[in-house]
Amino acid sequence: MSSSLPAERRLPRATLSVQIAERIRGDILSGAHAPGAQLHEVEIARTFGVSRGPLREAMQRLVQEGLLRSEPHRGVFVADLTEEDLLDVFFVRSTLEAAAIRRIAAGGRRREVAQTLAGIAKRMDQAMRSGARTTGGELDFAFHRALVDAAGSERLSRTYATVQAETRLCLHRLMGGYRSRADLAEEHVRLARMIGEAPVDAALEELARHFGDPIRHLRKLRAANAAPDLAE
Repeated sequence: MSSSLPAERRLPRATLSVQIAERIRGDILSGAHAPGAQLHEVEIARTFGVSRGPLREAMQRLVQEGLLRSEPHRGVFVADLTEEDLLDVFFVRSTLEAAAIRRIAAGGRRREVAQTLAGIAKRMDQAMRSGARTTGGELDFAFHRALVDAAGSERLSRTYATVQAETRLCLHRLMGGYRSRADLAEEHVRLARMIGEAPVDAALEELARHFGDPIRHLRKLRAANAAPDLAE
């Protein structure tokens, strides 16, 4: 292995495959690796200054998370969400988050949870107004993860964790499909308020409205990327 690689690009050997997975995961979510792009082992190993063994372990981890797909005799590619994938992820999310809202309401912690969620929404608003769209996407995920964790169910949180990578990918890919940057924070502020004050059924209806039509958002984003001059 070449010793001429910049020191800041090298990774310590402890838990190397985990660190490599984190680096690649971050690159995928930031858009550094485009949907459908092939990841070349030799090139990435050289860039990171690692051997191909831990790199393959990292890639397999990301395949299991749904961020990469492995095609026999072809290689490893960045996942490109289909409309069916998106619907399935949102189906799982809506089911788990609706269960969390019911559990929170039953536990009498609605106002406390709402305050926590509103704080995340405020940070989201600041990020989106400053143009930090990636940060906004991370805070979107943090909001919904906090909602699920607030239910106090280890199994519910663990189940949510199994789809969290795909959820984050969905949120980052859909970010350009919102009508405006303000929409993202405004919807979360309203949802937090409903969770804290409204009847449970009304909060669940607001959750459904918040999820809306992910397919429409995805198509809008793809159309904008295909013809940026025509985007809203």
